[in-house]
Amino acid sequence: MPIEDIDNFLKISSLIATSGQPTEEQFLAIAQAGYRVIINLALAESSNAIPHEQQIVEERGMQYVHIPVVWENPTLEDWQKFGDAMETHAGQQVFVHCAANKRVSAFIYLYRRLCEHTSDERAKKDLERIWVPNEIWQKFIDKVVERDLGHRA
Repeated sequence: MPIEDIDNFLKISSLIATSGQPTEEQFLAIAQAGYRVIINLALAESSNAIPHEQQIVEERGMQYVHIPVVWENPTLEDWQKFGDAMETHAGQQVFVHCAANKRVSAFIYLYRRLCEHTSDERAKKDLERIWVPNEIWQKFIDKVVERDLGHRA
């Protein structure tokens, strides 16, 4: 099964891909495609979550990082944990998913813009291939950008 069949799959670069919730079988395809790290931003109790996902991922030879982000309340702490995980695994193929790739697309937008210094236009184009953030998520994005760019000034 090709990884492109995973719900809302989006290849960002040679090292980063994102999607909604993969199935158990799709985790094997992810491993076979060379990804070594899975970062899951969905809650364990999400409606399409896979029980024992960490075990499934690790049995396929990949590392597992779970950063549960509450849909209605993404936080700066969530962003910090995500940034730390991406930094820890820099240079490795990382596959980031959540329930529908909405949380992930916002976090990847921020990562690309603030950490990889991708232009806002280019990063936003990929974000909007998945969705246009709602009010909660747009406020979160604006807060992170303002905080990060304010630290650089």
